Amino acid sequence: MASANPFNSILKTLEKPQGGEFGKYYSLPALNDPRIDKLPYSIKILLESAIRNCDEFQVKSKDVEKIIDWDNTSPKQVEIPFKPARVLLQDFTGVPAVVDLACMRDAMNKLGGDSNKINPLVPVDLVIDHSVQVDVARSENAVQANMELEFQRNKERFAFLKWGSSAFDNMLVVPPGSGIVHQVNLEYLGRVVFNTNGVLYPDSVVGTDSHTTMIDGLGVAGWGVGGIEAEAAMLGQPMSMVLPGVVGFKLLGKLRDGVTATDLVLTVTQMLRKHGVVGKFVEFYGEGMSELSLADRATIANMSPEYGATMGFFPVDHVTLQYLQLTGRSEETIAMIESYLRANKMFVDYNEPQIEKVYSSYLQLKLEEVEPCISGPKRPHDRVPLKEMKADWQACLDNRVGFKGFAIPKESQDKAAKFSFHGTPAELRHGDVVIAAITSCTNTSNPSVMLGAALVAKKACELGLEVKPWIKTSLAPGSGVVTKYLQKSGLQKYLNQLGFHIVGYGCTTCIGNSGDIDESVASAISENDMVAAAVLSGNRNFEGRVHPLTRANYLASPPLVVAYALAGTVDIDFETEPIGTGKDGKKIFFRDIWPSSEEVANVVQSSVLPDMFKATYEAITKGNPMWNQLSVPSGSLYAWSPTSTYIHEPPYFKDMTMSPPGPHGVKDAYCLLNFGDSITTDHISPAGSIHKDSPAAKFLLEHGVDRRDFNSYGSRRGNDEIMARGTFANIRLVNKLLKGEVGPKTIHIPTGEKLSVYDAAMRYKTAGQDTIILAGAEYGSGSSRDWAAKGPMLLGVKAVIAKSFERIHRSNLVGMGIIPLCFKSGEDADTLGLTGHERYTIDLPSCVSEIRPGQDVTVATDSGRSFTCTVRFDTEVELAYFNHGGILQYVIRNLIGAKQ
Repeated sequence: MASANPFNSILKTLEKPQGGEFGKYYSLPALNDPRIDKLPYSIKILLESAIRNCDEFQVKSKDVEKIIDWDNTSPKQVEIPFKPARVLLQDFTGVPAVVDLACMRDAMNKLGGDSNKINPLVPVDLVIDHSVQVDVARSENAVQANMELEFQRNKERFAFLKWGSSAFDNMLVVPPGSGIVHQVNLEYLGRVVFNTNGVLYPDSVVGTDSHTTMIDGLGVAGWGVGGIEAEAAMLGQPMSMVLPGVVGFKLLGKLRDGVTATDLVLTVTQMLRKHGVVGKFVEFYGEGMSELSLADRATIANMSPEYGATMGFFPVDHVTLQYLQLTGRSEETIAMIESYLRANKMFVDYNEPQIEKVYSSYLQLKLEEVEPCISGPKRPHDRVPLKEMKADWQACLDNRVGFKGFAIPKESQDKAAKFSFHGTPAELRHGDVVIAAITSCTNTSNPSVMLGAALVAKKACELGLEVKPWIKTSLAPGSGVVTKYLQKSGLQKYLNQLGFHIVGYGCTTCIGNSGDIDESVASAISENDMVAAAVLSGNRNFEGRVHPLTRANYLASPPLVVAYALAGTVDIDFETEPIGTGKDGKKIFFRDIWPSSEEVANVVQSSVLPDMFKATYEAITKGNPMWNQLSVPSGSLYAWSPTSTYIHEPPYFKDMTMSPPGPHGVKDAYCLLNFGDSITTDHISPAGSIHKDSPAAKFLLEHGVDRRDFNSYGSRRGNDEIMARGTFANIRLVNKLLKGEVGPKTIHIPTGEKLSVYDAAMRYKTAGQDTIILAGAEYGSGSSRDWAAKGPMLLGVKAVIAKSFERIHRSNLVGMGIIPLCFKSGEDADTLGLTGHERYTIDLPSCVSEIRPGQDVTVATDSGRSFTCTVRFDTEVELAYFNHGGILQYVIRNLIGAKQ
């Protein structure tokens, strides 16, 4: 049982310089342990949390010692508990989280427990941000028009979240139209240091989106977890994590003139991908830090998932304090933050001698070596220097189909698809841009690249350049602050002139909310098999994500998005070929429209002001008229509607009893899907638009929903019936059972029929037959998505056997009761001669005490072939979740007081 904190002896008082006190805090220097001084700053945050929460039950003294001895323990993959200070949700993941909480209340009630115990025990910030489908673009009225359409589509979902904000304690809901969750977190929600009931401690956060890491740029430890992990953290459960290694990344010098933060982050992403940082923290340090603005740091931190790290951490220093001042945090709050962090030796002061930190490995980058670049056409770490882009594009046309290839025959590469755009003759060629979007939390929080894009637009307009009318251009700022400084600078009108009107405040193209492209353009692409391009200032460009018809998708800085929109193609050498022809008939080159770093800095200095942040966030929780007019039911238990296609009670707790079901093996299972490497959560989880011929579409039509009202999968995450049907529904799915055919189909092994994945899974379930999935390396990479685990569970998948797993996804599989197993090194389905037509039996001990984290098990097939796999339950806590049938069942039984 829990006991008094054994570290209460180091609880000290933090005095204010002018008298009085800020509060109490657990003093790391008071431990008088020289090992602490050399710990990376990011590890000190884990240490402080363990000390403050130590009760010898959930967090033990030996856990504290493991963290203090990090230099020796981290290479051994030891397990530690971590309790984050708060949880961050956005509406796409927030809806299923609140659905699960509501469902847990019902289950608690049925089991005779107190349903009101189901409440967040740590602060929960829920930002309704993923709500901008770009239906209307290139219009002065785009924001209002898109918002009205979103409220029409999502009224029920928004009302449900509004109910949750009043039904659950400790939950702040930021209404739609306010901004992207990660930018709102950076500019407003991030505390840096908490003061709760007179106790000071570092802000730390886990969020249900992998780009929660953006807050690392503010010196707040934060990373993405699955929705089910976040729910457990909300309910007071410690997160079990492997004590990570920390890569020290030293930055030197400063960026060259004209090079952007986006160029830097794409370079860093490629370097870290090559170094290998999966499951590790990356901590930035060095003299180059003083040359990086907070917004630049946040840009780098944001893309941690793309380079594979758990965090990309920037410790708090004077740049952080300046940003807090800029964004309207009070002077007293900033003084408290600095005083606390200095007292606990967690503040970096470059005017003082630096104690050399110990890191697991080291990298170094001279900032002056960074050059303009973009990444693509299918992965964020496939960086292409701008000067090499034309040659790289040609190679992509030639190469066989893959991450860097489209296999377009030589004789077809110069083909022009002629079409009529609203009566005007037009044509498309391979590489022509059809979507150009300034979007995504990665860049829209950074004034230098946003105002840089506006300066490019200004120069282009003054020279007479235009963007072709069939290119779908859009601008989606991460918060209302961006609009204020674009207007203050007088530059928004130039972006408007080129078609980059503001379409809304939230995630758009980067998450797949591109909306339709013009029908004539879509037909020209489809009928002529053109490789059309999208250029976006986002962080994800996996195939099929941005838009079904853009096979080439490039990540670029906002200024480069404007440049490529003007050029109209990615098949261009900006150094030698003109972007277009000016009003006087003169050829205009890239260098003619590109602003200098000094020009950008001057506009930032004069246009980005503290009052803009204060004005934006003082009004943020007041909502807008459409939000305020939503009527919601009262009561702590939700009244589920049997006819709703947005909110549905999931079957997770059906027939649940107080007794844990215990561990289960797999017997004579069929292979539902047989995959190769790099199957992402974009392939697995329902995302983007709902295809008209999909099982989800069929379900909606049967329930009276017109096709125009299908909305996106993301908006329907609160309905398990639709999400189960959308699992493995990606049009780019490559399943070896289909022998080369691409699409969301599989073979039903007993009959040999080709069916949708959902229909095949339901046929197996109806027959009482288990299924498994075979996969290659990096299974589940990409965004952390709880439905990438919930969906397979609802389809009846009992185990996934892969070469390797992405960290969050593996954890989510365990949380939903699915067994993750890894082939032995050097082995996979192909080397073992597995076709996926076999039946698979996995024997696990019937008693959880007989299972050890990381133990080997034998997998037998009906073909007579057997092989050994490692069971990827990585911690004792994960074994407990599996014993209970999942993390949510574990929490409910724990709250009621069931025998564990």
